[in-house]
Amino acid sequence: MLQALPLSQAQAHLPVAGKVARAGQRQVAQAGKLRPADEIVDEMLTPILSDLPFQAGDEVAVLINGLGATPLEEQYVMFRRVKQTLDEKGIRVFRTYVGEYATSMEMAGASISLIRLDDELKGYLSAPANTPFFKQFQL
Repeated sequence: MLQALPLSQAQAHLPVAGKVARAGQRQVAQAGKLRPADEIVDEMLTPILSDLPFQAGDEVAVLINGLGATPLEEQYVMFRRVKQTLDEKGIRVFRTYVGEYATSMEMAGASISLIRLDDELKGYLSAPANTPFFKQFQL
């Protein structure tokens, strides 16, 4: 349920609203005072990193997906913290996507997704794409 919050508060919901939690996942919906971005990203990233689990030496692709009303600058602040944390854990970022890829009618917020890569997946992820909503050019 959507509700208006005072400007001094924010709401976090894991997993993304409307998605069914996998077995053993907890669904979290909380509202509270605004907190530093790094603290919020850490809270979002911790269960992701422990899911596979990711470990030193892994190569990953990172997706920071804005849900529609979150400025790109804020998404890059999130990515900065994700990259910092992955570097500290010895996890190499192969490819990064930051922007609005799957939105929800100008909904405020963003999601973090990681995929562990092998050589086959890196090949697919490096392929050029030219669609109306996604463009990736070969480097």
